[in-house]
Amino acid sequence: MAPTFDALVTEAGTAPVDGWDFSWLDGRATEQRPSWGYQRLLRERLATVGAALDIETGGGEVLAGAAPFPPVMAATESWPPNLARATALLRPLGAVVVAAPGERPLPFADAAFDLVTSRHPVAPRWTEIARVLRPGGTYLAQHVGPASVFELVEHFLGPLPEAARRGRHPDDERAAAEAAGLEAVDVRTERLRTEFHDVGAVVWFLRKVIWMVPGFTVEQYRDRLRDLHGLITSQGPFTAHAARTLVDLRKPA
Repeated sequence: MAPTFDALVTEAGTAPVDGWDFSWLDGRATEQRPSWGYQRLLRERLATVGAALDIETGGGEVLAGAAPFPPVMAATESWPPNLARATALLRPLGAVVVAAPGERPLPFADAAFDLVTSRHPVAPRWTEIARVLRPGGTYLAQHVGPASVFELVEHFLGPLPEAARRGRHPDDERAAAEAAGLEAVDVRTERLRTEFHDVGAVVWFLRKVIWMVPGFTVEQYRDRLRDLHGLITSQGPFTAHAARTLVDLRKPA
């Protein structure tokens, strides 16, 4: 017998969401992967440098999967649960994890790193990235692109204005990076099919990725969740499209 709506949302509403590991969704949601293979690119790039910094490392899972690290490897994180998780995971691999609130300057000297990386940063701080890169250094990242998973977001929030859909547009990010003194080597976006196979997967996803539906709680959105449960039960997985942008930049020598 299939789990009930109440059972699904209760399970997902109490499951842990710390770190940046999405394995809880295995068998419950799927997302296509970008063609470039970010973790593979990260591993290849780390092998060519002497000092690297990973910004907003989350729980450190993505960076850990790209080991071995260069002689100097640092990572930053601001959320305390993720900070503890990343430290436990990355320190044995040779990385130093530093608390770095997003609104403050990065706690590193000018031109300290050959490579700065990030996977899904909330809001790239281009002047700080440019500052800590040495001349000739690079920024390699995978960003969330514009209107990512908006089919799901708009199910809860209704139609969003064009300005919201424009957020994180690669043209805007490229222009901001260039204004900070960085040169674009490769900037490209792909839209990737995403499927949610039960309403519990949606609840867990929105609890973890808190900026998708700000202030999301099961109680506040129970009616919309129940509607979504009915759609999935009668029509199959709920389909949305994630947007991912590969960002490869260089600080002029």
